[in-house]
Amino acid sequence: MKKAALLFIALIISLSSFSQQITIGDNKGAVTFEEYDPKSTLVVDKNPKTRSKYPFIDVHNHQYAMGETRDNVDKLIPEMDKLNMRILVNLSGRGWTKDADKATKTLSDNVTNSKLYPGRFAVFTNVDFDSINETGWSEKAAKILEEDVKLRGAVGLKVYKNLGFSVKNTDGSLVRVDDPRIDAVWAKAGELGIPVIIHSADPASFWEPLNQFNERWLELKTHPGRKKDIAKGDFGFEEIIAQQHNIIRKHKGTKFISAHMGWYPNNLGKLDSLLTAMPNMYVEIGAVIAELGRQPKTSNKFFTKWQDRILFGKDSWVPSEYSTYFRVLETEDEYFQYHKKYHAFWPMYGIGLSDDVLKKVYYKNALKIIPRLDKSGFPE
Repeated sequence: MKKAALLFIALIISLSSFSQQITIGDNKGAVTFEEYDPKSTLVVDKNPKTRSKYPFIDVHNHQYAMGETRDNVDKLIPEMDKLNMRILVNLSGRGWTKDADKATKTLSDNVTNSKLYPGRFAVFTNVDFDSINETGWSEKAAKILEEDVKLRGAVGLKVYKNLGFSVKNTDGSLVRVDDPRIDAVWAKAGELGIPVIIHSADPASFWEPLNQFNERWLELKTHPGRKKDIAKGDFGFEEIIAQQHNIIRKHKGTKFISAHMGWYPNNLGKLDSLLTAMPNMYVEIGAVIAELGRQPKTSNKFFTKWQDRILFGKDSWVPSEYSTYFRVLETEDEYFQYHKKYHAFWPMYGIGLSDDVLKKVYYKNALKIIPRLDKSGFPE
């Protein structure tokens, strides 16, 4: 009896201790996941980077206002120089207008203003898929692409993710990325010797249930429009990605740059097999540095192996965020924060690329596959 009483008292003390553990803190432990933002006490070497070690080419940038005024271009140069960005590739050459004539003028204006600073900018054109159901669209789209390159100064083609997400057939179904009507465009790009940078799908987690197991939960809560739902007519992740791979396999004479590392930066073994199977496939690292920075050893091995097929890209134009990219690629720093909490609640680690690999990622690979770029200003 006495022994049972002692066990009961011990249990009460244990429960009391547990209760204290979950009520500590100024707000008695009532911290939400969104609010939780611990400050690391880890003391390690820190090598923050605000400027890249070598001049670099950003192959994934969007400058929608480049063609509007000279001021918009003038303002970019000082920011680029601070970062050591030698060339900025504006992928939004035709803008977002559905007016064909206006889009052509936008492209021409973007190219014209890019020449205000010779060698510092390059412009990609775009395809109007909204008119894909019109008779003769394939031939017309291929012809416009050819004119954009030969007459208007475009040096590549950017395909947005609306292909596979929102472009529709006359019956309301989604147009596939590998729709045969687009074959003429992919073939023309190969004939012209220009690369196609293509964004298909989004992170696979966007299709997963929005629950405690989804590591993109915070992003989807703060950006609910990014959630995908097959039940509402969306293609599945694997389906869209497979459609992209179909065109890369089919058009072997065209170089494709799969944006955002083809959405496999979190599965570099899978991406390794894809690059092996498709020699005309390249990747760029825009918006996925958080995935690379949480697997530094695996990333280093992958970059070393595929150093000839990886390009530098950032996507959104926020100059202060480039420092995360430089630090992950160039240093071996440990446990530092990413610049957006909702993209990555985990810390970053530097993958410590060699100088030879850095040069290829920063500029050599882009100079190799994007025509007419100014090669001056880059080291050997």
